[in-house]
Amino acid sequence: MDSWMVVVLVVLAAVTLVVAVVLVIRLLRMRSLIRSAKMPFSGKAAFWAAVIYGISPVDVLPDPIYLDDIGILLGAITYLGHLARRHGIIGGRPAVAQTERRRVDRQHTG
Repeated sequence: MDSWMVVVLVVLAAVTLVVAVVLVIRLLRMRSLIRSAKMPFSGKAAFWAAVIYGISPVDVLPDPIYLDDIGILLGAITYLGHLARRHGIIGGRPAVAQTERRRVDRQHTG
């Protein structure tokens, strides 16, 4: 194998490792969301499953290929953000309450 290919592979491995570490840190900063009583169990389970998978040495793809870790972490972060907005933990009123309010408004105007 050419030396430039080795350099490229090492750089790619380092970049994916850095991205995975940044995502683990970002996920850990979301701990306050899962502490909320409004957060459903599925969000709490997704948080802990992603943390465990992110730091576990047992992976679908062998390390230093962190693409599976990145996918799991991104999925958990996205899911937690969605649940937090939907249940009114962040970003204003819960989506469920807004839907209910629209239904009530339609009944009164109908």
